[in-house]
Amino acid sequence: MRVLVLGGDGFCGWPSALHLSAHGHHVTIVDSGVRRRIDDELGVQSLTPIRPLAERVRAWHEVTGNTIGTVALDLARDYDELVDLLTTERPDAVVHFAEQRAAPYSMKSPSHKRYTIDNNLNGTHNLLAAVVQTGLDAHVVHLGTMGVYGYESVPVDLPEGYLTVTYPDRNGDPHTRDILYPTQPGSVYHLTKSLDQLLFQFYARNDGVRITDLHQGIVWGTQTDDTARDGRLINRFDYDGDYGTVLNRFLVQAAVGHPLTVHGTGGQTRAFINIRDTVRCIRLAVESGSEVSASRVRVMNQVTETHRVTDLAELVAATTGATVAYLPNPRAEADENDLDARNDQLLGLGLTPTRLATGLLTESVDIAQKYATRVDTSRIPCTSAWNDTRRAATGEPSIGRR
Repeated sequence: MRVLVLGGDGFCGWPSALHLSAHGHHVTIVDSGVRRRIDDELGVQSLTPIRPLAERVRAWHEVTGNTIGTVALDLARDYDELVDLLTTERPDAVVHFAEQRAAPYSMKSPSHKRYTIDNNLNGTHNLLAAVVQTGLDAHVVHLGTMGVYGYESVPVDLPEGYLTVTYPDRNGDPHTRDILYPTQPGSVYHLTKSLDQLLFQFYARNDGVRITDLHQGIVWGTQTDDTARDGRLINRFDYDGDYGTVLNRFLVQAAVGHPLTVHGTGGQTRAFINIRDTVRCIRLAVESGSEVSASRVRVMNQVTETHRVTDLAELVAATTGATVAYLPNPRAEADENDLDARNDQLLGLGLTPTRLATGLLTESVDIAQKYATRVDTSRIPCTSAWNDTRRAATGEPSIGRR
């Protein structure tokens, strides 16, 4: 299959592009380089030394003989160029990673909120409009988030995207239909993913665009079998308070002797998935595109397990000998919540989940220790507060109402 991977230079995009290429697909990465520029903005670098994209794809060709194309394009800005690319490449599938992916970054300031909305929604809508304009029957695979569901403590297994509801009409007769599960976004980033869902529903129903929306959990780990083939292929490993995911942050903190930073009570339950399973899920979604209806978006929960944050901290502490520190929570969220979710569709496609209690945790610890000298401990704390109340709790200055 011919596959475009939008945002293919990023944390999930890069290993997914390699995995698709390794399984015989013709892959082209489309990326604006913005994630690397955000590193410069924040004054932080990936724990692992990632090479320039051109060097990465050259190394992949040297190691495997497979060629991955690259195109520099801003999905949210370069609409005409996107149309030309789709017309020229005529992909069978388009994998959409090209969104600002960090909740803390999206809440740093009004300008960061505006950028996240502008980039994410414009990019998604440009893609959908361009697919329709070019007349392509391309399957769009979008990386969404479990965060669209919210984190309330309702004892229910979250369904895969849809909720079946029954309601009476004006005559009192009952009617049953499937609706999108009511969203409760916890940040501007999560808000964009919630709004993405409405764009997908419209373009599927109105124009027959085939779409799979993957509601992914928090990713842990950094390497896959493909990125481990050569040092030049190594994946990103973010540890800072804006882009570092919670378990990866714990691993880096343990490697440098920093207390594991649990914000709030640690009673927040989150959904998780290993990076190796992420790339498998992307491939399974791409390769099953013929099963996707042209009028109903396929929603799959891309998650393999759930854990409380404090339990993760205790697990890493027991593995590494680290200590745990409890800090004020910059997020506006409940102190504790329950969470479980269905993932029947990906299991049905053949996913065999990678569980946390495997040797991969030790592998990630080893990577963190290997590159510990690259850590800037001043970038570890989570300082992006959700609102003025949370800023006051964490000691950060108010940004006021502007």
